[in-house]
Amino acid sequence: MNATLFISTVLIWGTTWFAMALQVGPVPVLLSVFYRFATAGLLFLLGLALIGRLKVPARHHQPWLAAQALCLFGLNYLCFYSAAASVPSGLLAVVFSLATVFNALNAKVFFGEPVTKRALLASIIGVAGLVLLFGSEFETDNPTATLKGIGLAVLGTMFFSLGNMVSRRNTEAGLETIDANAWAMGYGAVFLLVCVLVTDTGMVMPSDVVFLAALLYLATFGTIVAFTTYLLLVTRIGALQAAYATVLFPIVALSISTFAEGYEWTLIKVVGVVLALAGNAVMFWKGGTIKGLVASDRTQI
Repeated sequence: MNATLFISTVLIWGTTWFAMALQVGPVPVLLSVFYRFATAGLLFLLGLALIGRLKVPARHHQPWLAAQALCLFGLNYLCFYSAAASVPSGLLAVVFSLATVFNALNAKVFFGEPVTKRALLASIIGVAGLVLLFGSEFETDNPTATLKGIGLAVLGTMFFSLGNMVSRRNTEAGLETIDANAWAMGYGAVFLLVCVLVTDTGMVMPSDVVFLAALLYLATFGTIVAFTTYLLLVTRIGALQAAYATVLFPIVALSISTFAEGYEWTLIKVVGVVLALAGNAVMFWKGGTIKGLVASDRTQI
Protein backbone atom coordinates (compact mmCIF):
# COMPACT_ATOMS: atom_id res chain seq x y z
CA MET A 1 0.00 0.00 0.00
CA ASN A 2 2.78 2.44 0.90
CA ALA A 3 4.59 1.75 -2.39
CA THR A 4 1.40 2.48 -4.33
CA LEU A 5 0.92 5.76 -2.47
CA PHE A 6 4.55 6.72 -3.10
CA ILE A 7 4.55 5.94 -6.83
CA SER A 8 1.19 7.67 -7.33
CA THR A 9 2.46 10.82 -5.64
CA VAL A 10 5.64 10.91 -7.75
CA LEU A 11 3.88 10.37 -11.07
CA ILE A 12 0.98 12.76 -10.45
CA TRP A 13 2.99 15.62 -8.96
CA GLY A 14 5.62 15.13 -11.65
CA THR A 15 3.01 16.03 -14.29
CA THR A 16 1.23 18.84 -12.43
CA TRP A 17 4.04 21.36 -12.96
CA PHE A 18 3.40 21.50 -16.69
CA ALA A 19 -0.36 21.67 -16.13
CA MET A 20 0.22 24.53 -13.72
CA ALA A 21 2.27 26.37 -16.36
CA LEU A 22 -0.69 26.06 -18.77
CA GLN A 23 -2.78 28.12 -16.34
CA VAL A 24 -0.35 31.03 -16.21
CA GLY A 25 -1.40 33.97 -18.38
CA PRO A 26 -5.13 33.66 -19.22
CA VAL A 27 -6.18 34.89 -15.77
CA PRO A 28 -4.38 36.48 -12.78
CA VAL A 29 -2.38 34.09 -10.61
CA LEU A 30 -4.70 34.62 -7.65
CA LEU A 31 -7.73 33.55 -9.70
CA SER A 32 -5.96 30.47 -11.07
CA VAL A 33 -5.13 29.25 -7.58
CA PHE A 34 -8.64 30.08 -6.32
CA TYR A 35 -10.32 28.19 -9.16
CA ARG A 36 -8.11 25.16 -8.48
CA PHE A 37 -8.82 24.88 -4.77
CA ALA A 38 -12.43 25.96 -4.97
CA THR A 39 -13.02 23.14 -7.45
CA ALA A 40 -11.00 20.64 -5.42
CA GLY A 41 -12.55 21.60 -2.08
CA LEU A 42 -16.09 21.47 -3.43
CA LEU A 43 -15.60 18.11 -5.15
CA PHE A 44 -13.84 16.61 -2.12
CA LEU A 45 -16.40 17.72 0.47
CA LEU A 46 -19.38 16.79 -1.73
CA GLY A 47 -17.82 13.43 -2.52
CA LEU A 48 -17.33 12.59 1.15
CA ALA A 49 -20.87 13.74 1.92
CA LEU A 50 -22.35 11.55 -0.83
CA ILE A 51 -20.63 8.41 0.46
CA GLY A 52 -21.47 9.25 4.08
CA ARG A 53 -17.88 9.86 5.21
CA LEU A 54 -18.00 13.62 5.79
CA LYS A 55 -17.16 14.43 9.40
CA VAL A 56 -17.15 17.86 11.02
CA PRO A 57 -13.95 18.29 13.09
CA ALA A 58 -14.23 19.54 16.65
CA ARG A 59 -13.96 23.28 17.26
CA HIS A 60 -10.48 23.08 18.77
CA HIS A 61 -9.18 21.60 15.51
CA GLN A 62 -10.46 24.43 13.35
CA PRO A 63 -7.52 26.87 13.78
CA TRP A 64 -5.10 24.09 12.85
CA LEU A 65 -7.12 23.17 9.78
CA ALA A 66 -7.02 26.84 8.80
CA ALA A 67 -3.23 26.82 9.25
CA GLN A 68 -2.94 23.73 7.07
CA ALA A 69 -5.09 25.44 4.46
CA LEU A 70 -2.99 28.60 4.55
CA CYS A 71 0.30 26.74 4.10
CA LEU A 72 -0.64 23.84 1.81
CA PHE A 73 -3.59 25.19 -0.16
CA GLY A 74 -2.96 28.91 -0.33
CA LEU A 75 0.32 30.75 0.15
CA ASN A 76 2.60 28.06 -1.27
CA TYR A 77 0.66 27.87 -4.52
CA LEU A 78 0.44 31.63 -4.87
CA CYS A 79 4.24 31.59 -4.75
CA PHE A 80 4.62 28.77 -7.27
CA TYR A 81 2.06 30.07 -9.75
CA SER A 82 3.77 33.46 -9.67
CA ALA A 83 7.17 31.83 -10.14
CA ALA A 84 5.89 29.83 -13.14
CA ALA A 85 5.63 33.07 -15.12
CA SER A 86 9.44 33.37 -15.29
CA VAL A 87 10.87 29.92 -14.48
CA PRO A 88 10.36 26.68 -16.51
CA SER A 89 8.05 24.21 -14.78
CA GLY A 90 10.68 21.48 -14.60
CA LEU A 91 13.07 23.73 -12.72
CA LEU A 92 10.32 24.68 -10.28
CA ALA A 93 9.95 21.00 -9.49
CA VAL A 94 13.68 20.75 -8.78
CA VAL A 95 13.48 23.68 -6.35
CA PHE A 96 10.51 21.97 -4.72
CA SER A 97 12.68 18.93 -4.04
CA LEU A 98 14.33 21.05 -1.33
CA ALA A 99 11.24 20.22 0.72
CA THR A 100 13.30 17.36 2.11
CA VAL A 101 15.78 19.85 3.59
CA PHE A 102 13.05 22.14 4.90
CA ASN A 103 11.21 19.20 6.46
CA ALA A 104 14.35 18.18 8.33
CA LEU A 105 14.87 21.69 9.68
CA ASN A 106 11.22 22.24 10.58
CA ALA A 107 10.99 18.84 12.28
CA LYS A 108 13.86 20.01 14.48
CA VAL A 109 12.15 23.32 15.30
CA PHE A 110 8.62 22.03 15.91
CA PHE A 111 9.12 18.44 17.05
CA GLY A 112 12.64 18.42 18.46
CA GLU A 113 14.02 15.93 15.94
CA PRO A 114 17.80 16.32 15.53
CA VAL A 115 19.36 17.70 12.35
CA THR A 116 22.18 15.31 11.49
CA LYS A 117 25.49 15.88 9.72
CA ARG A 118 23.95 13.94 6.86
CA ALA A 119 21.23 16.61 6.56
CA LEU A 120 23.81 19.42 6.60
CA LEU A 121 25.88 17.72 3.88
CA ALA A 122 22.75 17.11 1.82
CA SER A 123 21.82 20.79 2.04
CA ILE A 124 25.25 21.90 0.78
CA ILE A 125 25.15 19.43 -2.14
CA GLY A 126 21.58 20.38 -3.06
CA VAL A 127 22.22 24.12 -3.03
CA ALA A 128 25.38 23.67 -5.12
CA GLY A 129 23.33 21.73 -7.65
CA LEU A 130 20.70 24.45 -7.87
CA VAL A 131 23.39 27.10 -8.41
CA LEU A 132 24.72 25.13 -11.39
CA LEU A 133 21.24 24.41 -12.68
CA PHE A 134 20.07 28.02 -12.59
CA GLY A 135 23.39 29.66 -13.49
CA SER A 136 22.61 30.03 -17.18
CA GLU A 137 19.11 31.33 -16.41
CA PHE A 138 20.63 34.56 -15.08
CA GLU A 139 22.06 35.20 -18.53
CA THR A 140 18.59 35.75 -19.98
CA ASP A 141 17.14 39.13 -20.95
CA ASN A 142 15.47 39.47 -17.56
CA PRO A 143 17.67 37.90 -14.84
CA THR A 144 15.83 39.90 -12.17
CA ALA A 145 12.58 38.12 -13.03
CA THR A 146 14.34 34.76 -12.91
CA LEU A 147 15.84 35.52 -9.50
CA LYS A 148 12.43 36.61 -8.24
CA GLY A 149 10.91 33.41 -9.58
CA ILE A 150 13.50 31.27 -7.80
CA GLY A 151 12.93 33.18 -4.56
CA LEU A 152 9.18 32.68 -4.80
CA ALA A 153 9.66 28.97 -5.47
CA VAL A 154 11.89 28.60 -2.39
CA LEU A 155 9.35 30.51 -0.29
CA GLY A 156 6.56 28.32 -1.63
CA THR A 157 8.55 25.23 -0.68
CA MET A 158 8.94 26.55 2.84
CA PHE A 159 5.17 27.07 3.14
CA PHE A 160 4.67 23.52 1.86
CA SER A 161 7.03 22.18 4.53
CA LEU A 162 5.26 24.15 7.26
CA GLY A 163 2.01 22.64 6.01
CA ASN A 164 3.57 19.21 6.45
CA MET A 165 4.28 20.03 10.06
CA VAL A 166 0.70 21.21 10.65
CA SER A 167 -0.64 18.09 8.96
CA ARG A 168 1.53 15.96 11.24
CA ARG A 169 0.14 17.79 14.25
CA ASN A 170 -3.43 17.26 13.02
CA THR A 171 -2.85 13.55 12.53
CA GLU A 172 -1.26 13.16 15.96
CA ALA A 173 -4.26 15.02 17.41
CA GLY A 174 -6.59 12.35 16.03
CA LEU A 175 -7.81 13.87 12.75
CA GLU A 176 -8.03 11.50 9.79
CA THR A 177 -5.93 12.60 6.82
CA ILE A 178 -8.81 12.56 4.34
CA ASP A 179 -11.10 14.61 6.59
CA ALA A 180 -8.39 17.14 7.39
CA ASN A 181 -7.49 17.47 3.71
CA ALA A 182 -11.07 18.03 2.57
CA TRP A 183 -11.82 20.72 5.12
CA ALA A 184 -8.43 22.39 4.67
CA MET A 185 -9.00 22.60 0.91
CA GLY A 186 -12.35 24.22 1.59
CA TYR A 187 -10.79 26.70 4.00
CA GLY A 188 -8.05 27.37 1.46
CA ALA A 189 -10.65 28.27 -1.16
CA VAL A 190 -12.35 30.67 1.27
CA PHE A 191 -9.00 32.31 2.09
CA LEU A 192 -8.23 32.73 -1.62
CA LEU A 193 -11.70 34.14 -2.29
CA VAL A 194 -11.15 36.75 0.41
CA CYS A 195 -7.84 37.65 -1.26
CA VAL A 196 -9.62 37.99 -4.62
CA LEU A 197 -12.22 40.31 -3.12
CA VAL A 198 -9.75 42.39 -1.10
CA THR A 199 -7.45 42.91 -4.08
CA ASP A 200 -10.44 43.70 -6.31
CA THR A 201 -9.36 41.03 -8.80
CA GLY A 202 -11.99 40.65 -11.49
CA MET A 203 -13.66 37.22 -11.67
CA VAL A 204 -12.83 36.09 -15.19
CA MET A 205 -13.18 32.46 -16.28
CA PRO A 206 -11.56 31.78 -19.65
CA SER A 207 -13.33 29.44 -22.03
CA ASP A 208 -10.06 28.08 -23.39
CA VAL A 209 -10.22 24.27 -23.44
CA VAL A 210 -6.55 23.89 -22.47
CA PHE A 211 -6.99 26.09 -19.38
CA LEU A 212 -10.15 24.26 -18.29
CA ALA A 213 -8.62 20.82 -18.86
CA ALA A 214 -5.55 21.81 -16.84
CA LEU A 215 -7.79 23.16 -14.09
CA LEU A 216 -9.80 19.94 -13.86
CA TYR A 217 -6.65 17.81 -13.82
CA LEU A 218 -5.01 19.94 -11.15
CA ALA A 219 -8.12 20.03 -8.96
CA THR A 220 -8.81 16.29 -9.08
CA PHE A 221 -5.53 14.44 -9.51
CA GLY A 222 -3.02 17.15 -8.61
CA THR A 223 -4.87 18.27 -5.48
CA ILE A 224 -7.43 15.76 -4.16
CA VAL A 225 -5.61 12.57 -5.12
CA ALA A 226 -1.94 13.58 -4.83
CA PHE A 227 -2.23 15.54 -1.58
CA THR A 228 -4.17 12.66 -0.04
CA THR A 229 -1.62 10.05 -1.11
CA TYR A 230 1.26 12.25 0.04
CA LEU A 231 -0.17 13.13 3.44
CA LEU A 232 -1.15 9.50 3.99
CA LEU A 233 2.52 8.73 3.42
CA VAL A 234 3.43 11.39 5.98
CA THR A 235 1.15 9.59 8.43
CA ARG A 236 2.41 6.11 7.61
CA ILE A 237 6.18 6.56 7.19
CA GLY A 238 6.88 10.07 8.51
CA ALA A 239 7.36 13.51 6.94
CA LEU A 240 11.06 13.09 6.18
CA GLN A 241 10.65 9.76 4.37
CA ALA A 242 7.49 10.89 2.54
CA ALA A 243 9.34 13.95 1.26
CA TYR A 244 11.63 11.58 -0.62
CA ALA A 245 8.90 11.70 -3.29
CA THR A 246 9.99 15.26 -4.05
CA VAL A 247 13.43 13.89 -4.93
CA LEU A 248 12.03 11.77 -7.73
CA PHE A 249 9.22 13.71 -9.38
CA PRO A 250 11.51 16.49 -10.72
CA ILE A 251 12.80 13.85 -13.13
CA VAL A 252 9.26 13.41 -14.45
CA ALA A 253 8.69 17.18 -14.57
CA LEU A 254 11.97 17.96 -16.34
CA SER A 255 11.28 15.22 -18.90
CA ILE A 256 7.92 16.80 -19.72
CA SER A 257 9.44 20.29 -19.78
CA THR A 258 12.07 19.10 -22.27
CA PHE A 259 9.48 18.00 -24.83
CA ALA A 260 6.62 20.41 -24.10
CA GLU A 261 8.47 23.64 -23.26
CA GLY A 262 11.66 23.24 -25.26
CA TYR A 263 13.88 23.13 -22.18
CA GLU A 264 17.49 22.90 -23.37
CA TRP A 265 20.03 20.78 -21.56
CA THR A 266 23.74 21.43 -21.14
CA LEU A 267 26.40 19.42 -19.35
CA ILE A 268 26.42 21.92 -16.47
CA LYS A 269 22.65 21.64 -16.10
CA VAL A 270 22.87 17.86 -16.05
CA VAL A 271 25.49 18.04 -13.31
CA GLY A 272 23.28 20.52 -11.45
CA VAL A 273 20.29 18.20 -11.54
CA VAL A 274 22.42 15.26 -10.44
CA LEU A 275 23.76 17.25 -7.49
CA ALA A 276 20.34 18.61 -6.54
CA LEU A 277 18.86 15.12 -6.49
CA ALA A 278 21.97 13.62 -4.90
CA GLY A 279 21.74 16.10 -2.04
CA ASN A 280 18.30 14.80 -1.20
CA ALA A 281 19.33 11.19 -1.73
CA VAL A 282 22.27 11.62 0.67
CA MET A 283 19.84 12.73 3.34
CA PHE A 284 17.58 9.69 3.10
CA TRP A 285 19.43 6.80 1.52
CA LYS A 286 20.18 4.27 4.24
CA GLY A 287 19.70 1.11 2.26
CA GLY A 288 16.31 0.39 3.81
CA THR A 289 14.56 3.69 3.04
CA ILE A 290 12.80 2.53 -0.11
CA LYS A 291 12.20 -0.89 1.43
CA GLY A 292 10.35 0.91 4.21
CA LEU A 293 7.72 1.95 1.71
CA VAL A 294 6.43 -1.59 1.51
CA ALA A 295 6.61 -2.22 5.24
CA SER A 296 3.45 -3.03 7.14
CA ASP A 297 0.96 -0.17 7.29
CA ARG A 298 0.66 1.73 10.55
CA THR A 299 -2.68 3.35 9.81
CA GLN A 300 -5.80 2.69 7.79
CA ILE A 301 -7.52 4.96 5.28
